[in-house]
Amino acid sequence: MKEDFLHYIWRYQYFRKEQLRTSAGEELLVLHPGFYNRSDAGPDFTGARLKIGDTEWVGSVEIHVKASDWRRHQHQHDDKYNQVILHVVWEEEEMVWREEGTPMPTLELQGKIALPLQAKYQELTWSKEEIPCAAQAMEVDRLYKSAMMDRTLLARLEAKAKLVLERLVQNRQDWETTVYQTLAAGFGFKVNQEGFLRLTQVLPLNLVNRYRSSPKQLEALLLGQAGMLKTKGGQEPEAYLLDLTKEYHYLSQKHTLPKPLPPAAWNFLRLRPSNFPAVRLGQFLAVLQAQPHLWSGMVACENKEDYFRFFRQAPPLYWQQHYAPGRPSAQPFATIGEESIQGLLINVVAPLLMAYSRRMDNVAYQEKAVELLESLGKEQNKVTRLYSGLGFPHTCASDSQALLGLYQTYCAPRKCVHCVIGHRLMKQNLPTA
Repeated sequence: MKEDFLHYIWRYQYFRKEQLRTSAGEELLVLHPGFYNRSDAGPDFTGARLKIGDTEWVGSVEIHVKASDWRRHQHQHDDKYNQVILHVVWEEEEMVWREEGTPMPTLELQGKIALPLQAKYQELTWSKEEIPCAAQAMEVDRLYKSAMMDRTLLARLEAKAKLVLERLVQNRQDWETTVYQTLAAGFGFKVNQEGFLRLTQVLPLNLVNRYRSSPKQLEALLLGQAGMLKTKGGQEPEAYLLDLTKEYHYLSQKHTLPKPLPPAAWNFLRLRPSNFPAVRLGQFLAVLQAQPHLWSGMVACENKEDYFRFFRQAPPLYWQQHYAPGRPSAQPFATIGEESIQGLLINVVAPLLMAYSRRMDNVAYQEKAVELLESLGKEQNKVTRLYSGLGFPHTCASDSQALLGLYQTYCAPRKCVHCVIGHRLMKQNLPTA
């Protein structure tokens, strides 16, 4: 037995309530089960209304598998639990006492829950399939699946937006710097995200803005601070790199720049040349040179095509022809690829729009983020493929993001009782009295 199942049972009152009594023998009537507390702090349900004996109580309800969990969790010494009016447990193997020494009214659920409901819960949570309900998913109407995906899409956007807003606080509400850092992290994609973020710390936005109209100097600053102006293996640097290095040394001394990033800041393992850090830096540089105001430029985009034009900027010719300093490429990298731009729209632009929506308390930016995802093609990866053939809609990037959120938040941790699909399957096993 797990606690989340007992939360589910109490929340929806899926237990036998005829002649309900506490373990002390007092009559118990549930007038309102209370409101589920999703945070980690405080009792599980607040604002419950109960009638115990002849007295009506308003307060909190705490739920445990065993009554002794109350003592084990030290709730008797926590002021937040002084308002608990009922302790709901699967098994009461010992009495529980309040801080002032009075016994806690307790309801034992063992024997009061329909066996088919318990069996369905165990079937889902013990399933060896990566999607616990895979064998029964087609029994649930597509409408409920869509409703659940709407929830997980917004939750995923909220989680990404929260990271942006935390960065905004660190930047003392400087929105443009926050966008600069978030965009840099996006160009690092998964493998070099940390390296790009570190680069924004050693090359502040005010210097980028100062030299944006001087392409050679901005290129020298960006590649120099990234530690990308050195060739490997004792190669003689090309004239192009020597010229950039000379410019970089001048600017570094002029502005007393911090040390450039070391080679260990960048990852190359299992990367194709088109994803190498120097190539991505050249593409990032192209956007910085083309967009004098990053955030207003993004907000001005009205559709997918506008966003693609925003990012589809040609890097300096050298970085179109080399995948690393002194390393020519057999095939040129003219501009950033369509798949990479889509990744930036999903992981950078949409979260920024969502964060701005929360920051300005303006739902229009949330709607713009969702509409952007709906305009993009669906993502194909090992997670989205798990839902193929199970009746889940998957036609665009918003569906892909919703499925990723569904898997990470509900399916993988087996939180079926909190999922609309799992709830529908569980309801089918309720007795039809």
